[in-house]
Amino acid sequence: MRLALYEPDIPQNAGTLIRLGACLGVPVDIIEPCGFRWSDRDLKRAALDYGALADVTRHDSWAHFAAARPVPSRLVLLTTKSHKNFVDFRFDPADILLLGRESAGVPDEIHDAAAARLTVPMREGARSLNVALAAAMVLDEALRQTGAFAKPPPEGK
Repeated sequence: MRLALYEPDIPQNAGTLIRLGACLGVPVDIIEPCGFRWSDRDLKRAALDYGALADVTRHDSWAHFAAARPVPSRLVLLTTKSHKNFVDFRFDPADILLLGRESAGVPDEIHDAAAARLTVPMREGARSLNVALAAAMVLDEALRQTGAFAKPPPEGK
């Protein structure tokens, strides 16, 4: 299981997702260009001191990410442009959960490259969740289904 962020534009969200990946043992791919400098203090503040635990790979472009993508893997796009509820989907341990830009999602050609497009159902009138919240919800379900949650340390340690 991996998280992939397509051209993220909010450093706090990228930092939060890096921290999520570090805490749950899930690698994170950053597909550039980002809408912020990698040295942005907001990114570092959101990631806190989890940078050393995080498995982050930066890709110069979508083409570089696509070329480096592990095989076999499925791209599973989280999007508001779907009616398929994420809890009704059968996840695979090799899936890559792809998150679009906060401001614009992903272009049509990347939408079309996804093997599945999933949404978090929301009440009528709600536009979208924060990308980091949506990713955490879907990643939780994916890890639960695949039995891939990190094992906690023995009690008392």
